[in-house]
Amino acid sequence: MSPAAASVSASDMAAVKTSSNGVWQGDDPLHFAFPLLILQALLILVLSRLLAFLLRPLRQPKVIAEMVAGILLGPSALGRNGAYLHALFPPWSAPVLESVASLGLLFFLFLVGLELDLRSVRRSGRRAFAIAAAGISLPFACGVGVAFALRQAIPGADQAGYAPFLVFMGVSLSITAFPVLARILAELKLLTTPIGETALAAAAFNDVAAWVLLALAVAISGSGGSGHGPITSLWVLLCSAAFVAAMMVGVKPAMTWVARRADAAGEGGGGEALWVSATLAGVLASGFATDLIGIHAIFGAFVFGLTVPNEGAFAGRVTARIEDLVSELLLPLYFASSGLKTDVATIRGGAAWGMLALVIATACVGKIAGTFGVALACGMEAREAIVLGVVMNTKGLVELIVLNIGRERKVLNEETFAILVLMALVTTFITTPTVMAIYKPARAAGRRRLHHRKLQGPIPSAPSSPSAGAGAATANELRVLACIHGGQDVPALINLIETIRGHTQPRRLVKLYILRMMELTERTSSILMVRAARRNGLPFFRPRRAGEAPQDQVDVAFGTYAQLGHVSVRAMTAVSALHSIHDDVAAVAEDKRVSLVVLPFRKRHHGHGGGGEGEGEELGPEWRAVNRRVLREAPCSVAVLVDRGFGGGEQVSSEEVAHGVCVVFFGGPDDREALELAGRMAEHPGVQVTVVRFVDGKAGSEEQSEVTLRPAKTKNADRSYTFSTAVVDTRKEKELDEAAVAEFRQRMGTLVRFEERVVVGNVIEEVVSIGKSGEYGLVVVGKGRLPSPMVAQLAVRPAEHPELGPIGDALASSGHGVTASVLVVQQHDMTNADEVPVSVVVDGHAHDGGEFAKDMAEP
Repeated sequence: MSPAAASVSASDMAAVKTSSNGVWQGDDPLHFAFPLLILQALLILVLSRLLAFLLRPLRQPKVIAEMVAGILLGPSALGRNGAYLHALFPPWSAPVLESVASLGLLFFLFLVGLELDLRSVRRSGRRAFAIAAAGISLPFACGVGVAFALRQAIPGADQAGYAPFLVFMGVSLSITAFPVLARILAELKLLTTPIGETALAAAAFNDVAAWVLLALAVAISGSGGSGHGPITSLWVLLCSAAFVAAMMVGVKPAMTWVARRADAAGEGGGGEALWVSATLAGVLASGFATDLIGIHAIFGAFVFGLTVPNEGAFAGRVTARIEDLVSELLLPLYFASSGLKTDVATIRGGAAWGMLALVIATACVGKIAGTFGVALACGMEAREAIVLGVVMNTKGLVELIVLNIGRERKVLNEETFAILVLMALVTTFITTPTVMAIYKPARAAGRRRLHHRKLQGPIPSAPSSPSAGAGAATANELRVLACIHGGQDVPALINLIETIRGHTQPRRLVKLYILRMMELTERTSSILMVRAARRNGLPFFRPRRAGEAPQDQVDVAFGTYAQLGHVSVRAMTAVSALHSIHDDVAAVAEDKRVSLVVLPFRKRHHGHGGGGEGEGEELGPEWRAVNRRVLREAPCSVAVLVDRGFGGGEQVSSEEVAHGVCVVFFGGPDDREALELAGRMAEHPGVQVTVVRFVDGKAGSEEQSEVTLRPAKTKNADRSYTFSTAVVDTRKEKELDEAAVAEFRQRMGTLVRFEERVVVGNVIEEVVSIGKSGEYGLVVVGKGRLPSPMVAQLAVRPAEHPELGPIGDALASSGHGVTASVLVVQQHDMTNADEVPVSVVVDGHAHDGGEFAKDMAEP
């Protein structure tokens, strides 16, 4: 924003009207406060979200995009056009935009205080305090030194008094952005490790010291600007200390009582709205109190956040109610307004740009060197010490708050402000890539890949290991890990588990592990959930206390199923970035020695039964990519459930289970695993299993073609079916298929209906007809990583859901009118784990599509 924006007179503001009468009555909406605010917010949100999308591959926090959006919209870029700047961001609109943005900032600082865990600060003790002291004192001293150079090199920088300018510069270079730091640690799965606890505790100490110093700077700058002496500053500091003491001694016990009452009322209870409203009113009152004292209103909101207990459900519910509005709408306005006030053009000449480089270098060296040296002295490894120094150098959100306060108090002029904003941008931008390059924590590679499990054949006994104990499975026990995204996945999942476990063998135990997969975002609630973890990077289980009500419908549903179905159920939650959440799934599967992982593919239908087109909501491409990584990395067999209202779309009891299951068998390891799973289903008295074996009608005839698969490097693995190209003994695979079918038929007897279909024409048409018949509630197919010749010829079909394989994809596609749910099974097989897109070679001729694909496609 131009300097004129800061000098809007009271008469100018009084002349501004809120709403217009519309263009038909001759009013220009851009001359009225509210419609102009709407347009400004719209521009900022659209541009910042676009930039956030572009910066996502670099793992950058949203604040970077929001700051850059403001800089682009402001005088540094688009604002160089005076007509544009005067029309969309006139000087009289600045107080309106900043007032709305500051309200969001107030509640954001409340969330920061709520997120700060004072108990972890106390636990970390002297080491964290020593690291924080070094991490703030050395860069503060460096900032003071740079301040002298800036006052000499930057015209107008010496207009502010020495004391406030030196303190503001020291705080600017020494502060750590606690919220951004917490998210970086959580994404790297370091939040609950010793290094993560130390970093958070040190950042908390750092924040407290920085806020105290900033309060001092604000008090000094306020008294200096108004002509008052140091006595005024002393009164401000004494009142601030009294305010903090009153909050901790009087308000904190009161908020603990409020949280207990709200938790007792439960979510959606009649009294909950009252307690949430009281909490929000407390935020506003605290902000007003500190502004009345003479320090910024955000201090009051931050201290009030510290008084709210963050270990109960109340903190999560308060956070959920305000964080979306704050973080997605109001906060971007604040950081964009910082960019709007940043005019890069004010940095003129080589000396000014040299000062920018000096400030960036000093900020990085001071923070990293101070933290690194003390961390080494405290016994930390060199790599962890350097990582700690880098993450402690995170600036971001809090830095901008400090700079804006300094600018408001006339301590920082336009050029100094621009230099420090660019410094905050650069230091925040380099933090995540630097940490990722230095510290790549291996997820216990030695522990993984030890206990590979599948359903078919005897379960191998696990070697003794530290994780054995409670995780050891008995011979009669089936262990299943079911992954869900929310309550919509629960009914079909419980019905599937009930179908799998059978009833004819009372001693066969089923142990069900539920893993709720949640994306780690920049929301405060994500961090609060991650902080509940007990071990680094692993999904956590929060046991309920005696008499405590279930948290949500997922807890209720699985609690009911565990009691009525006599099934051991253990629910866990994984909060991770989408690019690494498959590691959580694989780690739990390994630790709990499960034999089968069940993944959701499509959200449950809202109606009963279902089928046809448009009745389901598919998972987004990001979650489908998670499924693909789990299929590739899981240490056991995996089944992907495409739910079309399996079991009627509602959870049913054991006595009410009544549906048909069809197993489609072509041959290969995945199909044999599907056959083994069908054997367990057939034991249930309410389940009628049919096995349909497809036989190539051209087998043994002169018309039979020789089909082989070759890697196709030009194809995209995300858009084409992938297969294992390992060299296999075709004759041995066929013998294994025959032996599996013979053993299955002998063992099942009359429990299973068996059918052979000879296929001469279109395979897909035959398979789809089964799913469309309405006779079966569930169709079970193998993925076909080592496909039979019939399935191999389908490799060149256009793939809609390539992770399901050709047969599963045909049944899952919405355009075929399939009404049955589909379960796609992949047998664990490390020797054939590597999959690639392929081209089909028939009788020595390669086929990548064209007429061959058209012949193989369904009508």
